[in-house]
Amino acid sequence: MTQLSPVKIGVVWERLNGLMDQVAETCVRTSFSSVVRENYDFAIGLLDARGRQIAQSRRSVPSFIGTMSRTLTAMLEKFPIDRLSDGDVMITNDGWLGTGHLNDITMIKPLFRKGRHIGFVGSIFHTVDIGGAPSPSAKDCYEEGLNIPVSKILIGGEENGLLVDILNANLREPEETLGDIRSQFSAYHTCSERLFRLLNEEDLEDLEAFSDDVLDRSEASLRRAIAEIPDGTYKDVLTADGFDHPLDIHCSVTISGSDIIVDFAGTAAQIEYPVNSPMTFTQAYSCYAIKCALDPGTPINDGAFRPITVTAPEGTLVNPRRPAPVWGRHLSGHYMPPAIYGALSHIAPDKIIADCGSPLWNVYFKGRREGEDRPFVKMFFMNGGHGARPTQDGPGCLSFPSNVSNQAIEQFENQTPLLVEEKALVPDTGGIGQFRGGNAQRLTFRNIGKEPVTVTIRHERVDNPPRGLLGGGKGSGGLDLVNGIRIAAKSQTRLGPDDRVTFQTPGGGGMGQPEKRASEAIKTDIDSGLVTSEAAKQDYGYSA
Repeated sequence: MTQLSPVKIGVVWERLNGLMDQVAETCVRTSFSSVVRENYDFAIGLLDARGRQIAQSRRSVPSFIGTMSRTLTAMLEKFPIDRLSDGDVMITNDGWLGTGHLNDITMIKPLFRKGRHIGFVGSIFHTVDIGGAPSPSAKDCYEEGLNIPVSKILIGGEENGLLVDILNANLREPEETLGDIRSQFSAYHTCSERLFRLLNEEDLEDLEAFSDDVLDRSEASLRRAIAEIPDGTYKDVLTADGFDHPLDIHCSVTISGSDIIVDFAGTAAQIEYPVNSPMTFTQAYSCYAIKCALDPGTPINDGAFRPITVTAPEGTLVNPRRPAPVWGRHLSGHYMPPAIYGALSHIAPDKIIADCGSPLWNVYFKGRREGEDRPFVKMFFMNGGHGARPTQDGPGCLSFPSNVSNQAIEQFENQTPLLVEEKALVPDTGGIGQFRGGNAQRLTFRNIGKEPVTVTIRHERVDNPPRGLLGGGKGSGGLDLVNGIRIAAKSQTRLGPDDRVTFQTPGGGGMGQPEKRASEAIKTDIDSGLVTSEAAKQDYGYSA
């Protein structure tokens, strides 16, 4: 096989990174939904002819790490490469084959250059509406929406009319979902055109030699980082709020040379409510946590995760059997990083963070568009406080482990009969410590329309707030209110005209002993309004 020089590898790698980001911008600029256009809840990936992911757009969410190559394997079982042509695009949203729930649609297109198959370009994007009647009380995945089996959405460059008709018949806002699907088609065209130009200019016939080298280098980089940690098995247990009772997540991290095994044996069994995390999602957030802690600067590709093995008993909260409800799989999957960091905290305290105010909080608003007599379904993301870091405070309202972007308030208000009356940081909500956890935020929405609006929430860290680490204090718990009255954190309610719903996200956990916090930092906290003088005196013994 052709050997490429390190210089050539570096040049091609930087060009591919730029190419993937350009392709991602094509999606953003042509998308119909705010969840893609503003929240960046999507990813673009490039895979080689053997189905190994080489590169991924940098503006994407961790939910999609490593899932595309696994989804492609399932797709190729149904459509082997000899049954694919240049104009075909495959599609599925199966939660066990893709990213864990029906709202993420994966599409992959084979790339042919001069009649020869050289790889694949794929994308994953979140759609707010996938039909069905998703709710916090769903008892199986059939209630949660339309499951698109592995199919072809494009056949020889032409849309599959039957599949498009099925989508039109099952979605409340088909023009938005189909618009996002078609925006991916334009992105694929941009990718293939520019990729082929890159190969021509770099005098490469295909991606195979480059792929082998980059994947091996990525693997070696993480192995070096793992090898610096002492061998052994390290454990942690954290508690999720659950529904009618709390749910324990057990995590053990075993270091053996340059290999790392993350095992969730002992975790609570799957439940009949939609908080179960399919193994693809559990793997994605486990790998992401390790990458962030040990080797954050190297490429995200399949090679980077070769040293990591993630296991969980089938039938548990983090590896459920079909047809478990999985709509809110982040309500358990987002606990993977804090569980792993809790296990690593005593042997690698300089590489981890305290618990953040996540799982990510989001809200579904559903109703009728006034004057148009058609439905709307919109989602709004909000972040709790970030956990304290080894040498710095945690930022307020910064999302981790998910990294979705904020949506412009004005854009949201333009799409719904809702007015955002308040969006503010809440004092005294970050965990105390040598380094303080990030503050919570509070948002209030008022229904200014004439018709009721249905509000669906699935929130965690209400009964079990984010933990502090290494002597740091816990952050504040979350809070959900309608007209000032507390409501269940996983519930569905109707807002009548002029009703208000208020959400206060959790605060991040602190890190380190509070008595070690610098007095200058406490004074700054008070001056900025993040900590009150009363709390500073009580928690730190500080008086101005």
